[in-house]
Amino acid sequence: MVHPVATGKTWDKTPVGFFKVVNKIKNRSYYTGHISEGDPRNPLGKRWLGLNANSTYGDIHGIHGNNNESSIRKYVSHGCVKMHNADIEKLYDKVQVDTPIAITYSYKSFVDLTSVCGYKFKGYKLKGN
Repeated sequence: MVHPVATGKTWDKTPVGFFKVVNKIKNRSYYTGHISEGDPRNPLGKRWLGLNANSTYGDIHGIHGNNNESSIRKYVSHGCVKMHNADIEKLYDKVQVDTPIAITYSYKSFVDLTSVCGYKFKGYKLKGN
């Protein structure tokens, strides 16, 4: 599965490394902006996969939906990885707590990246390949 995402406004915002999903939350409130769950203004969308990045407990960095679909494929977040809401909802159902996550900035192919991370690439064909 390959999905477009949005990441940190600057290179140092989104943590790079190997992490784990430590919590899963449906309709998480956006505490910083005091926006409750289910509010259409909530920039976290309807699903949150919390990561243990930078020794946190999944409350700071995560992979989540968004309330601005046009932000995807841009550098706009405070550090999280944003996805289209439909994509994160599908991913949420497939990912379990303790699933390993690798976040990297790289121009390497998926085949090369999975090899570096110790995984076997299972054959996803990109358009144009």
